[in-house]
Amino acid sequence: MKKLLLLTWLVIFTSCQTSKEPADLLVVNANIYTVNETFDKAEALAVKDGMILDVGTSEFISGKYEGKEVVDAGGKTVIPGLIDAHCHFYGLGLNQLKVDLVGTTSYEEVLERVRQFSEENPTNFIQGRGWDQNDWEVKEFPTKEELDRLFPDTPVALERVDGHAYLVNQKALDLAGITAETQVSGGEIIKKDGKITGVLVDNPMYMIDAIVPPPTREMDIKALKDAEALCIDYGLTTVNDAGLMRGTIELIDSLHQAGDLSMRVYAMVSNSPENLDHFLPKGIVKTDRLHVRSVKVYGDGALGSRGAALREPYSDQPGHFGAMVTPVEEIEDLAMRLADSDYQMNTHAIGDSANIAVLRAYKKALEGKQDRRWKIEHAQVISAPDFDYFKEGIIPSVQPTHATSDMYWAEDRLGEERVQGAYAFKTLLDKAGMVALGTDFPVERVSPFLTFYASVGRQDLEGYPEGGFQMKDALSREETLKGMTIWAAYSNFEEDEKGSLEAGKMADFVILSGDIMMVPLKEVPDLKAEQVFIGGERKK
Repeated sequence: MKKLLLLTWLVIFTSCQTSKEPADLLVVNANIYTVNETFDKAEALAVKDGMILDVGTSEFISGKYEGKEVVDAGGKTVIPGLIDAHCHFYGLGLNQLKVDLVGTTSYEEVLERVRQFSEENPTNFIQGRGWDQNDWEVKEFPTKEELDRLFPDTPVALERVDGHAYLVNQKALDLAGITAETQVSGGEIIKKDGKITGVLVDNPMYMIDAIVPPPTREMDIKALKDAEALCIDYGLTTVNDAGLMRGTIELIDSLHQAGDLSMRVYAMVSNSPENLDHFLPKGIVKTDRLHVRSVKVYGDGALGSRGAALREPYSDQPGHFGAMVTPVEEIEDLAMRLADSDYQMNTHAIGDSANIAVLRAYKKALEGKQDRRWKIEHAQVISAPDFDYFKEGIIPSVQPTHATSDMYWAEDRLGEERVQGAYAFKTLLDKAGMVALGTDFPVERVSPFLTFYASVGRQDLEGYPEGGFQMKDALSREETLKGMTIWAAYSNFEEDEKGSLEAGKMADFVILSGDIMMVPLKEVPDLKAEQVFIGGERKK
């Protein structure tokens, strides 16, 4: 009888053991922020075929599923894979091939970095990016004389940190055919005493672009892989690349298909006739790694280079209003064309004049149309009455670190009253119901932890200003995490597949070195993405 009972128990035990559902991966003993509708927490999740099977307690998940691999998180925090809602992924990679001018504190330091780079990397065209005259003791645009002296026979083009101005030498001007008599709308060829200084703002930059040797396919592939490595290191699993040409999009797709690129890319098609004529008739392009359904349009320039289009003159440059990069009539026509397609319109708008022009164009084009989720990229300076346009389904896509980078001089540009409508993330959230958060890298640093810190604390890393910059528009930690995950996914029409850790969604998640929702805010910039999973595969 005892033997029979023992045999019966063994059969029951064995059947219980074998009845567990198979899974590729279990993560247990974790502090999981699911970012679901009720912002629930959990302890464990199960993954199979790149998708989340289930989320729950460690006891429940371990009891129900048999994992080929089990990760014991040791109580560490797990969050959904982070989404950068506005960046330049391909541009970040290309930047690794240029002189890094980020953080330079003087024009002399810029020149020294360029000189060193040219000695170590002989080239027939020197490119750099990252200078910002607002970080120098003399906060004026540089001039080209020293570049001409150092590089009389080699063209040089040094891009400002925001991507809206070049400093070029005479050789580059000559090759591009730019003289003091050259006229270009939608920007400025800056002159002093009637002579070109070498600084080109917005549209004149395209004349320089036309003479820059294009990267080879090998350089493009290296750029994309380098960018992926940098992004994964910070816990990014999806990037919204704000402006890509057809060839680059097709290269990304081919690398995805070959298994050579893992990063999920929401590609905004650059606004050009050839791109639109190809993609609009083709319709939405969607794979599990690539999503093409939007067009990136430039409304105006940037505030730092005084290219943003303002309704009233710049407070620190009387008579100067900035400029529209794309004429208002063209924006209106393009909005009507895109409204009749499946494509989203995502428009860069910095100044209050640019924002209202774009918002009015959106309102007219979208009349009678539902759930189009068009975005204003940056939505940086907005007149008080114009915030209400965001109640009508327009999504603000904003970059919190722009506020903490610009706060030192933004009031100089805008004045005490107008600056109150700048970097107004909470006001935009209240009107729109959500905000999509990004970095605009390489304009800013890649780190989403700096995004989180700037969004909540609105201070620099030294704790300036005391109490935070215009704290009425700070976001809470929960709002910020949603803006970097589920709201960003929604803005991409991807909320059913990513942005939260729920059954049936892609297994994109990050294990952090600390609890981003609980650690002292000053510690957030130092958090690390210790493990990063895309589609259930460990990438870090």
